Amino acid sequence: MEQTTSQFDPVKYKNTTRDQWQAAAEPWYRWSPTLKLWLAKATDKMLKMANISVGHRVLDVAAGAGEQSIIVANKVSATGYVLATDISSNILEFAQQMAKEAGLNNIETQVMDGENLTLADATFDVVISRVGLIYFPDQQRALKEMLRVLEPGGKVAAIVYSTPEKNKFFSVPVSIIRNRAKLAPPLPGQPEPFSLGAEGIIERAFSQAGFKNVKSELVDSPLLLPSAKECVRFEKESFGALHQMMSTLSDGEKDSVWNEIEEELTKFESKNGFAGPCEMVVAVGEKP
Repeated sequence: MEQTTSQFDPVKYKNTTRDQWQAAAEPWYRWSPTLKLWLAKATDKMLKMANISVGHRVLDVAAGAGEQSIIVANKVSATGYVLATDISSNILEFAQQMAKEAGLNNIETQVMDGENLTLADATFDVVISRVGLIYFPDQQRALKEMLRVLEPGGKVAAIVYSTPEKNKFFSVPVSIIRNRAKLAPPLPGQPEPFSLGAEGIIERAFSQAGFKNVKSELVDSPLLLPSAKECVRFEKESFGALHQMMSTLSDGEKDSVWNEIEEELTKFESKNGFAGPCEMVVAVGEKP
């Protein structure tokens, strides 16, 4: 009998991802103070490597609730402009809310697929993406789209996770869920959190897409919270992908999985609280 081989379906994946973020939009926004502290060093490094300055036009791809978009809008000031894009309309509503609360008039939002930017060529000075590029089914297409909308000499800067060993706050839950739900390894071409984290991978991806002067830096980014229980609450409320991985489990099995995750994460507790190991790669490339 002829065997059929399962193949990754990028369209189904994008639809699922959109649904996940539509559902997780409110908690992701609610956890914005935690996100800001957790990703502050990596975000600052990304913006410095991109040389963002007053008057720049900046595109934020997979912007989420837009906390980093707000930082950029302040940097480019009233003469600059920020367009925050995401595949989820719900999460961009919170980005709009944050911009309004900050009293900013130089930032707009638009629902957009990062692999199909509905924007004119050479219209931005900088493109940024914070922990978004890893989830695109076709990373090369996304990078080439970013390259297309940049002015010559413009830069793209992105933040991604490094390796599972350096990101156990996230890789431990993923591993436990994969084991308990009896999930097969990711299919060829399937996006996953650590797909660009190994040494030299993201640099090669940038170069292959057509960027020059490509470089990267590692940034230690521990997730600091009062306890492992609080980390589990953060991930349970905000990380839609983990719920998707557990979709075949019963409610009782899901509770058991979360308990196991919390037990494993307590290894990173001390008298000072919880410090979840996390390391980011910040990469930058320039359009010729």
